[in-house]
Amino acid sequence: MQYPELARYIEGLSDRACKLFDEHPERLAERLSEFLPSLGERQSLVTLPPMTDQQEIVAASTLPETRATDMPGRKRLQAGAFAAAVQPLAHPVLDWCCGKGHLARTLAAQSPAPVTGLEWNDALVMDGNRLVRRFNDDVTLHRQDVMAPDLTLSESVHGVALHACGDLHRRLIRKASEHSAARVSFSPCCYHLTATADYRPMSDRARACGEALALNRNELRLAVQETVTAPARVRAETARISGWRLGFDGLQRALRGVDDYLPVPSHPARLAGADFETFCRWAAEKRGVALPAGIDFHHWQRFGERRLSQVRRHDLVRHLFRRPLELWMVLDYALFLEEQGYQVMVGTFCDRALTPRNILVDAVRACGTPLAPHSHP
Repeated sequence: MQYPELARYIEGLSDRACKLFDEHPERLAERLSEFLPSLGERQSLVTLPPMTDQQEIVAASTLPETRATDMPGRKRLQAGAFAAAVQPLAHPVLDWCCGKGHLARTLAAQSPAPVTGLEWNDALVMDGNRLVRRFNDDVTLHRQDVMAPDLTLSESVHGVALHACGDLHRRLIRKASEHSAARVSFSPCCYHLTATADYRPMSDRARACGEALALNRNELRLAVQETVTAPARVRAETARISGWRLGFDGLQRALRGVDDYLPVPSHPARLAGADFETFCRWAAEKRGVALPAGIDFHHWQRFGERRLSQVRRHDLVRHLFRRPLELWMVLDYALFLEEQGYQVMVGTFCDRALTPRNILVDAVRACGTPLAPHSHP
């Protein structure tokens, strides 16, 4: 073991301390800098400036609840915060992967030009256009696969995306730069949702150090493993299923006589209300593991709970690198856009409590309209 004192400290944490440090990684980094001095620099490296700290602008940019039909409260506030951070709007707006057009409708109230949305799901497009007609928004949603090879963008367009996943936001970056779009503003999400096995840096500078930081899809998933916005019920359910998975893992190793992890697919929703034995029988069937009679399921359930307690504590150290990993990819995007002739700013558009995916990349073509001073610090 490379850091035995660190391991002993982590494993000795109480449940209360474990929860506190998971919710406040900056406190854990400060505490663990005693064992790993470089962690003392973490907070300064991951702190980003807010794109706007004027609450009156955020409030004015958020759709009133009376107009936010079919829009969950958290999504309404996220869209409002995003809209406030990208003010003023000076170009026709294109909402990339727009869903029902929640962001498009929010931006339309602030935009001097019509807003367009692209979405591949027909049902979402139909629902979104129904809302547009109901509230008389200057928005048009189109059914479009944004990954289609023949898709083109206008030079005058301002591409926006709120939480477009993985290859979808990377596609926006490439298409915007390829067609010299006037501006692109996006909040990335789900970096691991990519068609490639490994992360492929976009910028020349990131590619230059690619071998030093080769990331596969599973490692990319670390960047979005946060549940700060999940309800308590969802967190409890997630913890219970995680314990069951670890319990089954111990059971399958004992039965097979092979000390190797056996991946189990995502469980169907019906299992959330079942018990551990039912979960094990489902998992065993999926992986072809024979379950003999007389298994002490209570023993293996307790085994999983103990393992989950240990894993949670060790994961605290791993989770310290979620934000740095995310920022590494975001800065790769920013550098790529700079290499394509854009002026780029990176910051946060809302508080982490509203969404952990609160980073905004805002890029204006060098010859385009400059941003107003009040929009950014």
